[in-house]
Amino acid sequence: MLKLTIDRYLEIRRAAGFELKGDESLLCNFARFATDRAETFVRRRTAIDWAGKAPSSSQRERRLGVVRRFADHARAEDPAYENVPRNVFTSNKRRRPLPYIFSSEELLQLLEATKQLRPKGSLRPLTYYTLFGLLAATGLRISEAMHLVLDDVTTDGLVVRKTKFRKSRLLPLHETTQAALKRYLEQRQAVGGGDDHVFISTKGRALTYAMIIGTFHFLVKRIHLRLKSGQRPRIHDLRHHYAVRALESCPGGHDHVSRHILALSTYLGHTHVTDTYWYLQATPRLMAGIADACEAFIQGGKP
Repeated sequence: MLKLTIDRYLEIRRAAGFELKGDESLLCNFARFATDRAETFVRRRTAIDWAGKAPSSSQRERRLGVVRRFADHARAEDPAYENVPRNVFTSNKRRRPLPYIFSSEELLQLLEATKQLRPKGSLRPLTYYTLFGLLAATGLRISEAMHLVLDDVTTDGLVVRKTKFRKSRLLPLHETTQAALKRYLEQRQAVGGGDDHVFISTKGRALTYAMIIGTFHFLVKRIHLRLKSGQRPRIHDLRHHYAVRALESCPGGHDHVSRHILALSTYLGHTHVTDTYWYLQATPRLMAGIADACEAFIQGGKP
């Protein structure tokens, strides 16, 4: 009975656009644990005991959160499901890592460094030059760029099908980005291969996440970045770079800002505009603009 309720819960949430691969595995594991105790509903004590088997406090809290969300859903129809408490194993909320925003000069250094990639004379240097440039110029998620196939490149822009929330969107491209992508595709066609992914390895197969991340960190170590102690740029920061620069170019005025952020949210493929507002904290320039708008509002002006 518990497993059937879990299956229905996953089906409903996936219909809303969530993949829930990790959640499914955890909930099935919990269902087996609860069944061994002859339980057909979520019991608070059982959920805590099960979550406590994870090796770290953050993982234990993560497991408990998965069961809590499921129990909250199931309790709407059946009050036998008990409340699952928060912060049992840790009181610290997980904080989103502060992004490293590449300057224009640093981004150029990163792209220039791709020319030194081996093997010389292969497609690999141009592949990573185009891939990293595309991420910074469009704000694509790395997973979206990895899954692009040749038919997704159209005269109107990129058709992004493999999105985080399984919703397709069309991404118009600047003419310079179109030109760079066209140049890469011409070289890629000369190499050939049976794989239809846009970005391929020297063996003619789709790039893997490990290949891309490994190459990104390899190149980052070879350029000069203004890193603080313990700071390590992530490939997702290229998406942050795009979002922040787009927000910095926004015209002044409340109406302009609202429309600009809504358009950016759609372009980035966010399901909630609040996800886009988070980027407002990313640079001193944006924070200064927010402070100026607040001061003008307090003094009776228009934000």
